[in-house]
Amino acid sequence: MLIAGIISEYNPFHNGHAYHIAQTRQKGAQAVVVVMSGNFVQRAEPALLSKRSRAEAAVRCGADLVIEMPLPWCSGNAQSFAHGGVSLLRALGCVDILSFGSESGDAELLADAVKAVNLPETKAVLKQKLGEGRPFAAARETAVREASGDDAASVLASPNDTLAVEYISESQKQKCRFEFLAVKRFGAFHDSDLNGKTGFASASHIRRLIKSGDGWEKFVPGESAEVISREISRGAAPSDYKKLETAVLVSLRGATPESLKKFPDISEGLENRIISAARSSATLEELFDSAKTKRYSHARIRRVVLHSFLGVSAYLQSKMPPYLRVLALNGRGREILKAAKSTASVPIVTKPQEIACLDSYANSIFSTECAASDIFELSLPVPGPCGGEFTGQIYYGV
Repeated sequence: MLIAGIISEYNPFHNGHAYHIAQTRQKGAQAVVVVMSGNFVQRAEPALLSKRSRAEAAVRCGADLVIEMPLPWCSGNAQSFAHGGVSLLRALGCVDILSFGSESGDAELLADAVKAVNLPETKAVLKQKLGEGRPFAAARETAVREASGDDAASVLASPNDTLAVEYISESQKQKCRFEFLAVKRFGAFHDSDLNGKTGFASASHIRRLIKSGDGWEKFVPGESAEVISREISRGAAPSDYKKLETAVLVSLRGATPESLKKFPDISEGLENRIISAARSSATLEELFDSAKTKRYSHARIRRVVLHSFLGVSAYLQSKMPPYLRVLALNGRGREILKAAKSTASVPIVTKPQEIACLDSYANSIFSTECAASDIFELSLPVPGPCGGEFTGQIYYGV
């Protein structure tokens, strides 16, 4: 059985995601494993709806097995996100293909961009640009352009291609033997609005439509629409980060520069800017805008703030994910799990109680996950109780 792996957030699962899975199968994959973000996402905010609902939608719409990417990696920067996703697919020990969405649709061009990023000349220019106070992404794009030309640099200007470069780079670091499949995106690109003629819209636009209750259904598959509508009707979606705003500000106003230094992305005095901004800001947007500089991007500040609030220390990101936690699967997914029992390099977890038998690092990851999920419940229209990590059920599809 030829198995493809996909790393995603499915926030929410939309027509573009269904197209990606279909194209992956058309290119020869007989089964699809997805590593998916949990209740918080890379934008450093709560996911639109719970991880279990999103995993259910994924299996109902074409995935065979959904594995959770734990909080420290799914809420991290692009490098951490790629590290978490690739590590988990590698840990299964039975994934043959790494499939990803791409603006270019050219796996060879993406591999060339990885080589360009790793050239000594590129690294020298990157160091210089970072020293000038440029944000990492912009500095790296400029460094690649100066060292290798416009073709390689253009890849780093596109969000999905940039993430694909991280996937390939991380796969090479871990000596994975994946075949890389770049599925060309069309319709709406990342954070753009929509292409009504094709039925494609960006996830961010769909989230805005869902929150406003305005015509989102045509941009998601029917099975996904059923899940989203069900969660909305029972008050379990959409989440709203603003409901956590006061709690986040309280936590930062009580923080010290020393206490923030243990979190990822903190360097060169950023902790002082964030604490100063928190003490003068009445909203999170005010805080983000106040702390932002040429050196410190909005996205980086958002991540530091979320990690501080949820207790995601740099230590928790320092290793590879210590377990494979199943969120949803179908019959073929069961076959994959059966095969993985003899190939997986980390424990496969189907019940939370199984984590208690693992080492202290795994238990630290899970305890942080539990606390974060309890907080996630407070962001919902009808806040739920604590303990969801223990009461939530795996979705079993046909």
